[in-house]
Amino acid sequence: MDINLLILLLPLVLGWMADKLWGDPPGLPHPVAGFGKIILVGEKRANKGKHKPFKGALFAVGLIAAVFFPVCFLLQALQPYPWASLLLSSVIVFFCLAGKTLIGEVRQVFAAVDLSVAAGRTQVARIVGRDTSSLSPQQIRTAALETLAENLSDGVIAPLFWFLLLGAPGMLAYKMVNTLDSMIGYKNEPYRQFGCWAARIDDVANYLPARLTAFLMLLVSGKLTLLPFVKKYGCQHASPNSGYPEAALAGILNCRFGGPNTYFGETVNKPYIGSNRKELTAEDLEIAVRINKKAETAMVILTACCVATIHILLK
Repeated sequence: MDINLLILLLPLVLGWMADKLWGDPPGLPHPVAGFGKIILVGEKRANKGKHKPFKGALFAVGLIAAVFFPVCFLLQALQPYPWASLLLSSVIVFFCLAGKTLIGEVRQVFAAVDLSVAAGRTQVARIVGRDTSSLSPQQIRTAALETLAENLSDGVIAPLFWFLLLGAPGMLAYKMVNTLDSMIGYKNEPYRQFGCWAARIDDVANYLPARLTAFLMLLVSGKLTLLPFVKKYGCQHASPNSGYPEAALAGILNCRFGGPNTYFGETVNKPYIGSNRKELTAEDLEIAVRINKKAETAMVILTACCVATIHILLK
């Protein structure tokens, strides 16, 4: 095999396999945690006074650039040492994928709610932004599966999509985009003005990956006939992107997602996705997990094929 193509593909394969084996190892420093600390400190200093949208735009774009360009330069500097470049890219892919960890967290929610409602509420609070203090068992399981679908896009498909377009630097920059949105991309105070650019950049970055995620979910489940269902309900979500993978999973499970939830003390009436109010069970969880794993594998194969094709065409 062409050594240059091997150097392009091996980080993808090695990083993905590492995530499948270890997920996010506890105690190991994680770049996304570092991103969060930087955002927290910077937001407190910059999100005050006048011109908040302008300052928020500079803050978001500056942090994304501060991730992307140094990694580009570093990989460029390592070109005379191809195996060092390969190792660095593999580590970046490993840290940017969250497939195993996501599934593990959702499994823990289902296990906890089977023990007690209180345990389920505590566990699901680890992975959702809504107020969980009054959720019913059905709402807890619904929130977990919604998160599983949404984060298949944010935590797996979208990073791979940006790896395909911009390599490891693009993948890491996407994680900064996603972290910015999760921390300051809210429509309530004090983030409404300062975080609006972070939210919009995340919307753009996830536009194609979210729809690709929904398509892959239907493809691997053998239910492409649900495309009209996804088209109908995907656009009704408050987010321009999250509704598509959620609609795909709701269609596959023949259940209903969405509805009113509380965020930061405010009730948000989200449209329902689907109409069947069936009780969600452990069997639904296992179906959803299988779909996630198959969609992830399909995206890795698709990414590898596209990278190889582009490399061959450009030779």
